[in-house]
Amino acid sequence: MKQKPPNPSTIGLHAEESARGFLEQQGLEHIVSNYHCRGGEIDLIMRAADSTLVFIEVRLRSNRHCGSGADTVTTAKQQKISKTALHYLQSHPQYQESPLRFDVVSGSLHQGCYHFDWIEEAFWPGDN
Repeated sequence: MKQKPPNPSTIGLHAEESARGFLEQQGLEHIVSNYHCRGGEIDLIMRAADSTLVFIEVRLRSNRHCGSGADTVTTAKQQKISKTALHYLQSHPQYQESPLRFDVVSGSLHQGCYHFDWIEEAFWPGDN
């Protein structure tokens, strides 16, 4: 009997969990995963040691030779992340005075192991 390929959403969730673990090893503190609002979703929201609130987009590429996952974070995607971050800040006033940044974690799967490239300050709202 032929085995079904893995569900892409399951693969994405596993990659996000792995990215979270990677970032926690780098010293970030997890706040929330998969924050949704009408305008979009943020994969991870974490806090750096200096209290900076970090909004993180996780991208997974199956083939490292096709460019990085960061290359797929388009201007439109950046705008959605920015609007969702604003919604989060409005809903969580305790963070409204915190410094912010927007990072991208680009992952690839090679021989069953994830490899991550972490791009801090990958973009700022209004850059484009």
